[in-house]
Amino acid sequence: MKQLRAFWLSLLNSTRDLTPIIVVIAFFQLIVLQQPIPNLVDLLIGIFLVILGLSLFVYGLEMGLFPLGENMAYAFARKGNVWWLLAFSFALGFGTTVAEPALIAVADEAAKVAAVGGVIAETDDAKQSYANGLRLTVALSVGLAIVIGVIRIIKGWPIHYLIISGYLCIVIMTAFAPPWIIGIAYDSGGVTTSTITVPLVTALGIGLASSIKGRNPMIDGFGLIAFASLTPMFFVMVYGMLY
Repeated sequence: MKQLRAFWLSLLNSTRDLTPIIVVIAFFQLIVLQQPIPNLVDLLIGIFLVILGLSLFVYGLEMGLFPLGENMAYAFARKGNVWWLLAFSFALGFGTTVAEPALIAVADEAAKVAAVGGVIAETDDAKQSYANGLRLTVALSVGLAIVIGVIRIIKGWPIHYLIISGYLCIVIMTAFAPPWIIGIAYDSGGVTTSTITVPLVTALGIGLASSIKGRNPMIDGFGLIAFASLTPMFFVMVYGMLY
């Protein structure tokens, strides 16, 4: 009964969150463009499926992924072995990033554009190799970013110094990277932190900060996502220079 009530609450919240989008689309379609909404029945079914899917996704995060990430962080902190914690952090960042649907889509599109632009051969093998290389490069960079973020939580380093230094390196790298890779690199930083990576990485940071004496979850627990967004820009530009 409690789980049913929690899911119903998630459904109501998803409906509330999507209502402004629906109102904006309806306003511009009916008032500004003054055209009927095409395929109204299909549209309504699609909206219902989006609301249902979003509700299930949020409910699944709250029920499974957030507790899992926090519990594992607690367990590694109690174990007291930093190397196992860092290995787990790298594997978590790498594994979740490889599975990101948004990154897969961007890598595939980047491969197609690179083939059209003459950067790579216009063959399926070349495009697949380029896309896989891009995904692995981003995944490695996120794994390294999570490791750096975990070390920051353990040591208590101020996050702003690391973030400022990272973006300075990106600005410098932008001057040397090929122009065709810069946009892809910047987009890679954004699509990396999506539906799979964010919940687990956030839970890891909060759980770790909560389990270490002297750390404040509000101050030290957040910030891993910022590292995960930053490092792919640098690594992808290096990938474009070496490809």
